[in-house]
Amino acid sequence: MTEEFLECFNPNQTTARKVCLCPFLPVHPLKVSTCLYIIQHPAEESRVLRTVPLLAACLPPDKCKILVGRRFSEDRERRCVLLGIENRYLVCYRDVFSSLAFSIFQVQLKPSISSQYVIRTQPTNTCLSTLECAAVALSIMEKNKSIQETILHPLQALCSFQLQHGAQIHHSKEHLLKNGLYDKPMPKNKRKLRRMELLVNNVKI
Repeated sequence: MTEEFLECFNPNQTTARKVCLCPFLPVHPLKVSTCLYIIQHPAEESRVLRTVPLLAACLPPDKCKILVGRRFSEDRERRCVLLGIENRYLVCYRDVFSSLAFSIFQVQLKPSISSQYVIRTQPTNTCLSTLECAAVALSIMEKNKSIQETILHPLQALCSFQLQHGAQIHHSKEHLLKNGLYDKPMPKNKRKLRRMELLVNNVKI
């Protein structure tokens, strides 16, 4: 992996030149029959510490497709499905700020693990990053638990390096609200305020 690639994960470019995530990636892309399609908000491309490039580096190019955009026409959505029709499975994820994701149709599964992506604030204690969601899904669909461990390995290294260079552990918004640690002004928008009330009361949103 090149320094240019690593700069995507390190806001401090000096640190990026000292850190290499290559040893934490699989030597060869994982052999999977499942095809992932990640629908990514354009704003997510410019964010540092994003997980999608790490996920893509773990998988063959034809098994991880990233579709960037805010709106997708019916024709484009149909093409997306047809692209994956020859694969054993087709899994779609949305990669977007949590504040922008509420307008997208969502399916929530019963949580069984907590996020290891501790250098970014998650809405709830059980929210996972895109990479973590994909790792869990692939390990189940491919019936191979080692896939999850392999994909999580570079994320764990990324978080460790960032914490060593001054980053702080970020608790979820749910944790901050429940423990009286949320220090930002409460939103005036009634819908956003309602979401925060649901977080405090441990109601799924």
